[in-house]
Amino acid sequence: MESFDEIARFLKRLQWGALVLALLWLLWALGPILTPFVLGALLGWLGDPLVDRLERSGRSRNVAVTLVFTLMALLLALALLILVPMIERQIMTVLELMPKAQAWVMETALPWIEARTGMELTGWLDPQALIQLVRSHWQEAGGVAATFFGYVSRSGMAVVAWVANIVLLPILTFYFLRDWDKLVERVAALIPRDRIDTVGRLARESNDVLSAFLRGQILVMLALGAIYAIGLSVVGLKVGLLIGIVAGLISFVPYLGTATGVVLGLIAAFIQPDGDFTLVLMVAGVFVVGQMLEGYVLTPRIVGDRIGLHPMAVIFAIMAGGQLFGFLGMLIALPVAAVANVLLRYAQERYTHSRLYAGAQADTGATAPATVPVVAASVDDPGVPASELEAQDPAAADEDEGQGRG
Repeated sequence: MESFDEIARFLKRLQWGALVLALLWLLWALGPILTPFVLGALLGWLGDPLVDRLERSGRSRNVAVTLVFTLMALLLALALLILVPMIERQIMTVLELMPKAQAWVMETALPWIEARTGMELTGWLDPQALIQLVRSHWQEAGGVAATFFGYVSRSGMAVVAWVANIVLLPILTFYFLRDWDKLVERVAALIPRDRIDTVGRLARESNDVLSAFLRGQILVMLALGAIYAIGLSVVGLKVGLLIGIVAGLISFVPYLGTATGVVLGLIAAFIQPDGDFTLVLMVAGVFVVGQMLEGYVLTPRIVGDRIGLHPMAVIFAIMAGGQLFGFLGMLIALPVAAVANVLLRYAQERYTHSRLYAGAQADTGATAPATVPVVAASVDDPGVPASELEAQDPAAADEDEGQGRG
């Protein structure tokens, strides 16, 4: 009878495994069109607590959704109105610095690298040498050009798809905000009743972890972007605003935002016409201060330690998601990693309470002998009262009393 039960359990697990594989294949196949839905669901999940709070205050669900959606749209429009002109001026500054940057690379950076590595790089990057190389391989260049223009035509369709996704995103966000509670109820109704308590507990833990991470990480990214942008602008870096925003936005990958900002900031300080070594030191100091604020103030107070993801796990999750599912995979990598971390903790809890972990003791029903503290005192020790000895070892006290009567 046990063999039939084991076969049934195996077939059930096989069915669940096949279902998971089918879902992963579907996610991979529909990745290009799922991006706006995932972003809309993420924005709906982020805005749902505020909608619920407004609903509890006496407003209807539709009114609360409209207010929250309008607030999100206004914040986005305000950010665009403020940032787009500033970023445009920064890009114009970058274009003005391009000749200076090219001269710095050709006259300073490449000779320094060649002197220390022995590699010949200046000749390969000389414009006249590149033109001569193209002329000598004209046939191959024609094939490369055809491939390039084919890629551009395909990229045009990709641009159209991106525009369609941008148009769809606010529509999907509104519907996710309005129907989020209904979607949760429908998913909960599909869970087997004997598993509802466990699944509910894991769902609550996952929601807490995601809330702590996503909402907190967004605030940390914005704070770091503001710190870097303001600090670099104050010390006199002309493209400090652009570098600070870029470093803040990619700081969700541990150390990537800081490393990118440091490299770009130091290069910009070197090629800036009025730049000197003091500017380089001040740029480095801005990033040191930003890292100290992130490590000791922002992350502990905003994100906390509830996420429980090691920085290497975050980097691996993002790289694995991008490799498997492209941009969609990078988008969902961290939420999936956070939920997987909750499931792994639950699996560890189940394992430590299983027969496999208990080993032979679970099969024999034996229990480990209780550890009794040993009292280092002798019966003949006059410093220890007889009542205390009797309390420590009654059998020894009775034996001693019997010897005394004999």
